[in-house]
Amino acid sequence: MKLTILNSITAIFCLLFSLISVVSCVKEDTYDNTNRGNFEALWKLMDEHYCFFSYKQQELGVDWNEVHARYAQQVNEKMTNLQLFEVLCNMLAELRDGHVNLAAPFDYGRNWSFYEDYPQNYNDSIVKLYLGRNYHIASGLKYVILDDNIAYVRCESFANGIGSGNVSYMLNALATCNGLIIDVRENGGGQITSARTLASHFTNEKCLIGYVSHKTDKGHDSFSSPEAEYLDPAIEGVRWQKPVVVLTNRAVFSAANDFVKCMKQCPNVTVMGDHTGGGSGMPFNSELPNGWSVRYSAVVYYDKDMQQTEFGIAPDIPIEMSGADISQDKDTYIEAARAYMVAQ
Repeated sequence: MKLTILNSITAIFCLLFSLISVVSCVKEDTYDNTNRGNFEALWKLMDEHYCFFSYKQQELGVDWNEVHARYAQQVNEKMTNLQLFEVLCNMLAELRDGHVNLAAPFDYGRNWSFYEDYPQNYNDSIVKLYLGRNYHIASGLKYVILDDNIAYVRCESFANGIGSGNVSYMLNALATCNGLIIDVRENGGGQITSARTLASHFTNEKCLIGYVSHKTDKGHDSFSSPEAEYLDPAIEGVRWQKPVVVLTNRAVFSAANDFVKCMKQCPNVTVMGDHTGGGSGMPFNSELPNGWSVRYSAVVYYDKDMQQTEFGIAPDIPIEMSGADISQDKDTYIEAARAYMVAQ
């Protein structure tokens, strides 16, 4: 009996030793808090976790290894923090991703070319004339009835929570209108749940809106199988049954981009304006050895045809702001939407 117990203890000890040995062989890359160390840490972090490398190589010709070789030559230990920050931001800018940012105590690195390189197609002062002074607000949604009995809703952001109760109260107030304009121009995103809650009030049936895929390993093409995503109709409250026009421009990004993707699958909805800005990757956060914060896209969302929307969604009817309209305090987009619905 004593021999059996001794053998058991020996076996357990050997098993524990083996596990400790295996664990000790698993080594994570660590980097020093030096200019070179922070550069390598950032490049490696993106290399292992960023989700759009294959797509960005296809569309932009980005070769991440070549990017490393090119920018590594610019890094040395004599650089100031400002100089290092500039080099790292320039490297990240190669990806042209509005969700990729580097944050330091003294600056915020970003690439906002998705809207800065294009006409704005929006004038806040003119939009305020359409809203007037007596517009109503439901959880950030500003709404008013225009003089041709068309409802106008200004959705500036999805940063705040939007509930079905908010949306239903608004739609009830607009129930006598012949049509509805939802203006998401300049909407940079926010909570995807808020975007989908709003969209859920414009469909009566569950509809496929796209697919989502997650990174599963460090390889550029290591992803889970695409999982279908559906938009369910609002369970409670009002569902709008009349024509809807969604107005978009290049500054429509992230959750607002997702909202447009959802609305395109709803009946009686027409998207008018300019391409959206895109931003279809869900952002994650990490940190460099020096404490600078890094944000990067790590989860990929596709449309229902498994097409990327990272670089935006095309409108059903393209529109450009007219200088002549602006000079008369008219918004070309809003006027085009009103004329379109009156003609329906």
